Amino acid sequence: MAEDFLALRDIVVRHGDTMVLNIPELEIRKGEIVSLLGPNGAGKTTLLNVIGLLQAAEGAIRFRGSTISRGGSLEARRRMAMVFQDPLLLNGTVYQNAALGLKLRGLQTRAVEHRVNPWLERLGILSLAGRAIRTLSGGEAQRTSLARALVLEPEILLLDEPFSALDPTTREVLLRDFQKIVRESRITTVIVTHDREEAYRLADRVGVMKDGRLLQIGTRDEVFARPATEKVAEIVGIENRWHGVMRGCEGDYSLIDINGATLRAAGKALIGSSVVACLRSDCVAIDTANHTVGRENRIRGVISELVPSRTHQRLTIDCRAFLLIALIARGVDNAPRLDRGIEVTAFFDTTTVHLIPSESTLAR
Repeated sequence: MAEDFLALRDIVVRHGDTMVLNIPELEIRKGEIVSLLGPNGAGKTTLLNVIGLLQAAEGAIRFRGSTISRGGSLEARRRMAMVFQDPLLLNGTVYQNAALGLKLRGLQTRAVEHRVNPWLERLGILSLAGRAIRTLSGGEAQRTSLARALVLEPEILLLDEPFSALDPTTREVLLRDFQKIVRESRITTVIVTHDREEAYRLADRVGVMKDGRLLQIGTRDEVFARPATEKVAEIVGIENRWHGVMRGCEGDYSLIDINGATLRAAGKALIGSSVVACLRSDCVAIDTANHTVGRENRIRGVISELVPSRTHQRLTIDCRAFLLIALIARGVDNAPRLDRGIEVTAFFDTTTVHLIPSESTLAR
């Protein structure tokens, strides 16, 4: 069983009479990467600051099995490092900024050099060591900020949307380099983001937040494919969310009535109960023919909207009973011609339909 490296219990943060964070329980294991995903104002940064001991809170924080007291918070904080969206670099050179934390801790010049240079090299900025901070690009500045954190050899690395201000090309390259570094070093990492792809790509586990609460935490595949609530489904980007009623079973599958149309789903629910059927748009296949396909869901409809991108086409299909969103890869051999007004058949497997009890059912 993995060690509960960091544990939070009954964490509450209030601003006056307003509760801005309420986390009954959160455990972070040694060596894992956790993404905190949610919209602006969800409480992600507040929670990160609580973990980093920069934000006072009610409740208890345990680190390596010991409760952190007010008097011991400085010692614990020295075992953590934090990187922000704004690099927050001082006037001086790349090397001077990367070395700052080590010098403040009293390391000698040779020891500082021994720690700093390898990280500058791994982050691809060793050749910039003598460059003035004011001359750096956004990506170079953020690499310097990461180096300043990593040279401290922290046990916990905390990042608050460190890639969000970068242009797409710079962001992609830095994400790839950062992902390799944290995977190889196995530094326990918590990263705040509102970007779904970033959360999925970087994390072992994803925590979804809204209104100061942790709605769900689990492996990235659990959270993105099997959200616990409709709100989580919305936050992780499941566009197809249909309210229906459980009507019966067909073998191992449930039959869900949605405005007169029947969908098959792999989940189970009580007959007569209200459910939300969730389907990721990238789990849908499209054909212009009306083929019969085993136990797959097969629904006819008309393309009412088509939004192209470089790699995909986003289709809105009017199936009469409901609208269906499909994300279809471009450039596939023998793919049917798609355009507005064309009648198509949408296919998706029963196992890709995830059932969630509706809020009205849960409220009973």
